[in-house]
Amino acid sequence: MDMEKHLLLITTGGTIASENGGSGLAPTISAEKIVANIMDLIGSCTIDFMELFRIDSTNMEPEHWLAMAATIKDMYDDYDGFVITHGTDTMAYTAAALSYLIQDPDKPIVLTGSQKPLMDRVTDALKNLADSVRFACEEGVSGVYIVFAGQAIAGTRARKFRSKSFSAFSSINYPEIAVIDGPRVLKYAVPPMPEGPVRFYHNMDPKVFLLKLIPGMDPAILDYISDHYDAVVLETYGVGGLPFPKDRNFLEGMATLADKGIPVVIATQVVMEGSDLATYEVGFEAMEKYDLMQANDMTTEAVVTKLMWLLGLGLKGEELKEAFYRPVALDTVPVSVI
Repeated sequence: MDMEKHLLLITTGGTIASENGGSGLAPTISAEKIVANIMDLIGSCTIDFMELFRIDSTNMEPEHWLAMAATIKDMYDDYDGFVITHGTDTMAYTAAALSYLIQDPDKPIVLTGSQKPLMDRVTDALKNLADSVRFACEEGVSGVYIVFAGQAIAGTRARKFRSKSFSAFSSINYPEIAVIDGPRVLKYAVPPMPEGPVRFYHNMDPKVFLLKLIPGMDPAILDYISDHYDAVVLETYGVGGLPFPKDRNFLEGMATLADKGIPVVIATQVVMEGSDLATYEVGFEAMEKYDLMQANDMTTEAVVTKLMWLLGLGLKGEELKEAFYRPVALDTVPVSVI
């Protein structure tokens, strides 16, 4: 680990920067105060800091992701890596979004936060900050990651699994990239350094609707969605499929989306192992009738933000479909059929 590296700490609010003002926790702690509390933990590494936002991550929106990417682009040549403090509730969405907005970086971009505020007597904030800096200072590390509870997770593979415990995040359908154990960084699946130059993107279309199916849902909801959104992600059951009972036939209801050329991705509510529409009749019939995409092993967070990015590029039809299945930042492993 080269502790002479020069990092930029970007704060955006979240629990790590929160205090109780009488009506619940709210992010009030400045970037300067956060850095002051970790200086004894980061050795000789040089850290500059800036406050970009001071918001609860529940209020995070695509416009904030674009601002983060633009900030990193402006500062990219001045630093060896970036650490972003962020609320945990939407951190996986932000990590995925930044993975699409900043592609093939040759420097680490690390998101972290905490389940307990920095100023609490018992907090995970200090460890997560120290681990993030340590990982960002490692040689040969590039790309977007979440570092939390001693794990480094690819930005497109993270999912918040626990609402209160310190071990909040898990890596979905992909190995964790590294484990940070005190001064040691044990790298398991670190991707190679990119061959090409970093690419920044500046547009996202937020009109992506995520619909989680439940038994008894009326497919008429698709009429409303088709009038107000540019793409739909359906979180279905098991390996994926569309229910088609007589009175609530989603298979027929999909015609509304198809007629308007709205791209649809079939995902699954099951966290691990992904989708496979061809397995059951409920999925096979949908594939035969409509030109659907499926999430395969991608997380919902990655599917949603990837669609926002692709729509922001102006892609449609087969061009969008081909780009959706093209792996970016470890977001999917191409499916091989033997």
